[in-house]
Amino acid sequence: MQRITFTRPDDWHVHLRDGDEMRTVVADTARRFARAIIMPNLTPPVTTTKMAMAYRSRILAALPKRTKFEPLMTLFLTGKTGPQEIVKAKQSGFVHGVKYYPAGATTHSDSGVTDLNKCFGALEEMQKLDMPLLVHGEVTNPDVDMFDREKVFIERVLSQITQRYPRLRIVFEHITTREAVEYVTSAPDNIAATITVHHLLLNRNAMFSGGLCPHHYCLPVLKRELHRQALIKAATSGNPKFFLGSDSAPHTKNAKQAGCGCAGIYTAHAAIELYTEAFEQAGALDKLEAFASFHGGNFYRLPRNTDKITLARRSWKVPRTLRFGKESLVPLRAGEVVGWQLV
Repeated sequence: MQRITFTRPDDWHVHLRDGDEMRTVVADTARRFARAIIMPNLTPPVTTTKMAMAYRSRILAALPKRTKFEPLMTLFLTGKTGPQEIVKAKQSGFVHGVKYYPAGATTHSDSGVTDLNKCFGALEEMQKLDMPLLVHGEVTNPDVDMFDREKVFIERVLSQITQRYPRLRIVFEHITTREAVEYVTSAPDNIAATITVHHLLLNRNAMFSGGLCPHHYCLPVLKRELHRQALIKAATSGNPKFFLGSDSAPHTKNAKQAGCGCAGIYTAHAAIELYTEAFEQAGALDKLEAFASFHGGNFYRLPRNTDKITLARRSWKVPRTLRFGKESLVPLRAGEVVGWQLV
């Protein structure tokens, strides 16, 4: 197959940052995707509907002319998020989820949840109003091994939420383990998951290939090959519980190549091309459209896109750096070749 055409996809998890930085990366996402769930972990975080509206306006203003792209906004859940804010978010029409970060779990998440009990009022209202909860599924306890954080989150936190709020729609974001795949597969239909392209293409060896590679460091971290294989099987299974969420997360080159480097991998520059590679390697190109273009919209109860995109089998070399605000970032596959190209 030399060309593939399918319904324009959506990205159900992306970081756009803000200001000059956002203005230099938003076009990469908008060129490939019709819609995207925008993460709220700015500084300060997007905790209110009013803040989400302002952020949405800044994103729309930064889009290239004649670009059709809809940012789907989210709120940052804290112990102070009240039921009344959930009502405002639902009524807005542009807030499509509330993000649960365990405090300190990833970049700009220090304001996240420290005590789940303080969130029960908001979660109750979300279940009542059918507002999805998007979870960063890791515990941050120092006694838990870094590579077990997701598994322990299922046991200690996610099971508690689902038992207390059985009708709450939950997106288990950027899953990385066989245990997460098994949990989502066996859960009721109101539980779904996103899968990143870097977790489909890379295992944890990539962080140490040729030395310590900060540009392959993300949270949740890359896992063993057996977990990568479980993710590939889930993504290509046709199961509507699994859909595309790139978790593309830009950081400056200096912030990554530092004494304490930031977690995050930038994939927006070639996201759908790299997903196409991953599905082709699995012999499942026929399952790509549903995973990328149908399953997420169905779960969020949004209409399917009507326009198409086309990718051609054409090798191109990824630049070693891309502009990011006043500095630069190192994208995934920097200086290397991608085998598919968006036409």
